Amino acid sequence: MFHAASSLVPSTRSSPNQNDQHDQEGRRGPHDRSRDRSAARPAPRPPARRDAFFDNAKYLAIVLVAVGHAWEPLKGDSRVLQAAYMFVYTFHMPAFIVISGFFSRSFDGSPDRLKRLITGVAVPYVVFETAYPVFRRYVDHNPAQEISLLDPWYLTWFLVALFVWRLTTPVWKLVRHPLPLALGLAMLATVTPAIGDDLDLQRVLQFLPFFVLGLCLKPEHFRLVRRRRVRIAAVPVFAFALAFAYWAVPRMNVSWLYHRDSAQELGAPWWAGPLMQLALFGCSLLLTACFLSWVPGRTMWFTVLGAGTLYGYLLHGFLIKTADYRGWFEHPALHRPLGEIAVSVAVAVAVTLLCTPPVRRVFRFVMEPKMEWAFKRDAAQLAREREQGERGKGVEGERPEAGRGREEDQKVAGGVGG
Repeated sequence: MFHAASSLVPSTRSSPNQNDQHDQEGRRGPHDRSRDRSAARPAPRPPARRDAFFDNAKYLAIVLVAVGHAWEPLKGDSRVLQAAYMFVYTFHMPAFIVISGFFSRSFDGSPDRLKRLITGVAVPYVVFETAYPVFRRYVDHNPAQEISLLDPWYLTWFLVALFVWRLTTPVWKLVRHPLPLALGLAMLATVTPAIGDDLDLQRVLQFLPFFVLGLCLKPEHFRLVRRRRVRIAAVPVFAFALAFAYWAVPRMNVSWLYHRDSAQELGAPWWAGPLMQLALFGCSLLLTACFLSWVPGRTMWFTVLGAGTLYGYLLHGFLIKTADYRGWFEHPALHRPLGEIAVSVAVAVAVTLLCTPPVRRVFRFVMEPKMEWAFKRDAAQLAREREQGERGKGVEGERPEAGRGREEDQKVAGGVGG
C-alpha cells in the first residue's frame, strides 16, 4: 500500500532515461514538435450513424400519408375504405410529428440552427406554396387559382407548422409542464373559429401536443414500445380500432381528424371541441405507439429511404393532383376492391421512388439549398476557425464543429423530417 501511495508523489530527481529524453527533446526541430502536438490532439469524431428504426418509421409513415391521399377521392363508395381511411388518419401524421419533435430537441435558436430551419423548411415552403397553385393553373386549366404564402395549399401546411413548432422549441424546453400546456392551447383552438385560415394556425395549434410530446420523449421511451409484449398487444388494439372506425363511419365527421377547423365550423357545440381534442389525442397516441411497436429496428431495404421522406411528401402531391385534375380517379374500375388495391400499391411504389437518392440529388437545390450567400458569417465561428487555422497549419484531418447538429440531420419532413 505504501508503495502504491509513493508512486503518486512526483520525484524531484530525474532518471538517466528522463535526462536523455529531455536532451533529445531539446535537439528536436520545430517540425518534429509540431507533429507531436498534432498527434496529441484528439482525433476527429466519426460521423454519427443514422438510427434505422427512425428511418424505417418515417418511410412507413410517409407511405401511409400518400396512400391516404389516394384513398380520399375513392372512399365515398366503400364503407370499408372509409373505415381504413379514418383508421390511418388517426395516427399517420401524429406519428410523423412525434418523431419530428424528438429530433428537434437540440434546437436552441443558435445561428446554425436557424439557418438550417430557413433553408430546410421555410425555403421549401415558399417554393412549393408557389409551385402547387401554378401547377393547378396549367394542369387543371384554372387560371383564377391564386398564389398566397399566407394560405397553405394542400400539403404545405406541415412546413408552416414545423417552422412554428421548431421556433418555439426553447419555450417548451423551458416551461415546467410543456405537454399539459400544449394540450390546453390545442383545446382552446377548437373553440376559437376567429383564428381563421391564415397559415393554417388551427392545424398548427391542434397538432402541437404531438410535437411537444416528441420533445419530451427520450430514446428509452421508444425502446419501451418496441418490446415483444407491446407488439403482441398492438394486434387486438389495431383490430378493435378498425372495427370501431367501421362503426363510426356514418356517425362521425371525419374532418375532426384533419384538425383544421374549430368545433363551431364543424357544426358541433363549442364544448365538443375540447372533448374531441382530448379523445383524439388519446386514440392517436395509442395507435402511434402500436404503429411504432411494429416498425423494424434493423436495417431494411427501405431504411435508406427514410432520409428522403420530405421529398416523397412534397412531390407525391403532384401525382395525386394530376390524377384528380385529369379525372383518372373517376374511372369505375378504380372504385371496386381490386381497383382500390391497385391504386394503393401504385401510390406506395410512386412515393417510394420519390424518396430514393437519385430523386433527392435532383431536387436537393430546392429542398436543402446551401444559400451561404444569404447569411452573415457568425463572428464567434469565424474567430474559432481563424484560431484553429493558426494552430493547425499543415495539419490535415481536423474538422471544426464536428458532429454538430447530428440529431437534426435525421430530420422528417426532415421531420417530414428528412
